[in-house]
Amino acid sequence: MTIYNFGSINLDHLYQLDHFVRPGETMASNSYQCLLGGKGANQSVALAKAGARVKHVGAIHYNDQAIIKQLESLGVDTALIEKIDVPTGHAIIQLNKEAENSIILYQGANHALTEEQVDQVLSQATAGDWVLLQNETNLIEYTMRKAQEHGVKVAFNPAPMDAELTKKVLGFVDLLIVNEVEAMDLIGTSDIDSTIAAFPKAYPELAVLMTLGKAGVCYFSGKESAGKKSTGEEKLFVKAFSVKAVDTTAAGDTFIGFCLASLMNGDDITQSITRACAASAICVTRLGAASSIPTQDEVTAFLAKNS
Repeated sequence: MTIYNFGSINLDHLYQLDHFVRPGETMASNSYQCLLGGKGANQSVALAKAGARVKHVGAIHYNDQAIIKQLESLGVDTALIEKIDVPTGHAIIQLNKEAENSIILYQGANHALTEEQVDQVLSQATAGDWVLLQNETNLIEYTMRKAQEHGVKVAFNPAPMDAELTKKVLGFVDLLIVNEVEAMDLIGTSDIDSTIAAFPKAYPELAVLMTLGKAGVCYFSGKESAGKKSTGEEKLFVKAFSVKAVDTTAAGDTFIGFCLASLMNGDDITQSITRACAASAICVTRLGAASSIPTQDEVTAFLAKNS
């Protein structure tokens, strides 16, 4: 079983600051790092570290071969990443003392996917495989349509949120993964309780993983769970683990990678969410994006200590 991750690859320029830069302000950074990032790359690394077979589909500038080497060293299959004459995507990240981040994103090569590339990749897919997408690449709807034609399931993390695009493609999605703000944008609500109540009614055929930050994760499905058939409506909540966060940059991506990997390993939805929450808890105690994602052994040890 393979996950084809049509995802962004970024170089993250990370600046640690006392507070976010205000309009008209010039501020000296306390530190600087250039790290591998992008929601797509982060999720591929998390999937690989969690033991899943993941093939990353994307593009970078042909001079950035170091990115390929780093992804391969972390267990990601990079054969489907194109090397082109377009700048690699990048992000400028401000990280304040409260471990909050503010991000400027440049799309670059992440928006250079072609229909021919999508067709060629999905021609390799077989029943049981998954396509994973975020909203940092182009051809989202086209990729989902082609996945459906090939009988491949689709997991979608619509970040950064485009509510109109997301509503348009939900009919092609088997598993939607959103945070509380993204969920409220989709439903048009202003508080999380009413969002959780309204979401299953608005999209009764959709399996949804809704991350709620420090509170935990809510899952509901009116028809079929991500891994197995369910009987009737299914809804559950899993609490998050309490840790001291220093950087939340890749927490959501880590959660997605470990949760999908667990589901595909045959774990039930509660086990999968719990393991993913543990991975995210470890992630936020470290600086960086891909570099902060834990290994399977670290997650297992964390669960043994915190169960």
